Amino acid sequence: MISYIFYTLISVFIVSLISLVGVLTLSFKVHTLKRCLIYLVSFSAGALLGDVFIHLLPEITKKNGFELNISLYVLFGILFSFVVEKIINWRHCHHPTTKNHPHPFAVMNLVGDFFHNFLDGLVIGASYLASVPVGVATTIAVILHEIPQEIGDFGILLHGGFSKGKALFFNFVTALSAVLGAVLSFILAASVENSLSFLIPFAAGNFIYIAGADLIPELHKYEFTTKGSFLQLLTIILGILVMMILLLLD
Repeated sequence: MISYIFYTLISVFIVSLISLVGVLTLSFKVHTLKRCLIYLVSFSAGALLGDVFIHLLPEITKKNGFELNISLYVLFGILFSFVVEKIINWRHCHHPTTKNHPHPFAVMNLVGDFFHNFLDGLVIGASYLASVPVGVATTIAVILHEIPQEIGDFGILLHGGFSKGKALFFNFVTALSAVLGAVLSFILAASVENSLSFLIPFAAGNFIYIAGADLIPELHKYEFTTKGSFLQLLTIILGILVMMILLLLD
């Protein structure tokens, strides 16, 4: 139990530090940054799907069998993510943006990021509860999808009126909610019998939603070219292969 807590806390802290990656992009031209990010998005989509179908679901079905409740928990994870995203995005306003009055969409982005990172922490904690290799694979998958997201969040905060310093600070503070999610996984593991049989499929559903509803649709917005589409497919496959390699190294 102690090693599980240690590995989980180290992982969520590393994930939280990813929120500072935005500052590294300031020297990039917008066109160059977008061209690089789209392939990182496709790579992370492959890693998330690979983690679900190579690590998370095989791990829980190996211990509990593939029963109907596993499918229902996965579906609940997908629907839960859908509802959270709907709640986060339901407001939209048009107040003027100033340094002393950031645009409300930037503030709402911080709120959404808080809940998103909280779920990441819960997912990572649940994965380490299954086994250390599954936890490591899930942490890598989370980091890969956090990098393009945090770069985007940093840009949103700057566009919404935050200074660079404030944008980095608030982005990091909201990223620390992953620690709260990890703590919740500790509590559930200690107080709820067989909580793993729910948490792992729930985490899988969350990852399926992120990959299928958030990341892959972004790939279809990219200017269509045969070469670009092939590279997207290739990087998705590479993301899956990374998860396969981690399994083989176990």
